[in-house]
Amino acid sequence: MQMTFRWYGLDDPVTLRFIKQVPGVTGIVSALYDVPVGEVWLKESIAELKGLIAEAGLQFSVIESIPVHEDIKLGRPTRDQLIENYCQSIQNMGALDITVLCYNFMPVFDWTRTDLAFRLPDDSTALIYNHDLLAKIDLSNGTGELPGWATAYTADELNGLLSAYREVDEEQLWGNLAYFLERVVPVATESGVVMGIHPDDPPWSIFGLPRIIKNESALQRLLGLVDSPANGLTFCTGSLGADPDNDLPGMVQRFGSQGRIHFAHNRNVKVTPEKCFQESPHPSAFGSVDMRAIMQAYREVGFTGPMRPDHGRMIWGETGRPGYGLYDRALGATYLLGLWEGLQHPENNGGTDG
Repeated sequence: MQMTFRWYGLDDPVTLRFIKQVPGVTGIVSALYDVPVGEVWLKESIAELKGLIAEAGLQFSVIESIPVHEDIKLGRPTRDQLIENYCQSIQNMGALDITVLCYNFMPVFDWTRTDLAFRLPDDSTALIYNHDLLAKIDLSNGTGELPGWATAYTADELNGLLSAYREVDEEQLWGNLAYFLERVVPVATESGVVMGIHPDDPPWSIFGLPRIIKNESALQRLLGLVDSPANGLTFCTGSLGADPDNDLPGMVQRFGSQGRIHFAHNRNVKVTPEKCFQESPHPSAFGSVDMRAIMQAYREVGFTGPMRPDHGRMIWGETGRPGYGLYDRALGATYLLGLWEGLQHPENNGGTDG
């Protein structure tokens, strides 16, 4: 297992120098944030980013992510050229020996929350989601009232997309995902790249939009669309853990033993009433996710891929990008590494050396 850290480029207040100081972190998860969705990621641009990371003594381990254009998800006639561009981007990252690509297939909205700075009893702030509050958000003027920092849409852009998706149900979205993967996975295989789809976050429909990557049966169906080692998962304990019906350690065992988990996002959530949750510190005791059992499952299946702590709280007066401060994610990384080391001890794993 390689411990990695998300970095948002030169504008990120969490610098590579700071990340380098987190014990055990050797890899960086990043992307090109100035390329319009649908355009080719140039090899030269990826190489420049890789060079910055290497200069800091770190490895560019994962691209998260090359966004999938909405026309691909909607199955529009323009999708073939957009998929061709996507394939070229994959070839360019593969040529630079960046071998893991995280992506998602969520219509319109990426991860979604109703408050980015909910104050917890210890005076830290965290991301939270309340389904009833989400239903009250007015989208008639675009995304201005929606907490978050994903793609900003004007009223006309957003209304056009929402209208288009009224004609796309879950089965049609599955079909469009299959069409995409049938063309992209062979290119990834030839390029030495493995793809890991990120689960929908939260793992249920929002604003009437179809969402399909949300539970164990969906993940197994996804893997069967193109039965190739390059078609795999980004296993996010926070996204899937928002639904208490998801057996996270069991899913790691099942999909990890198939060699289809290519990237691990490990974070904790505290599930409150139905379809409500708050993001909590990484250790198991503070949320609804049994992190030790999950890490044990990763160890038992021999997971060797990249892993990162995911969204953290804002603690110790830190300000910055919600969910992506330095301090709490650093605590999360060291906690996960401590679990991993403890599970390598012979008395905890049946006598197998680490």
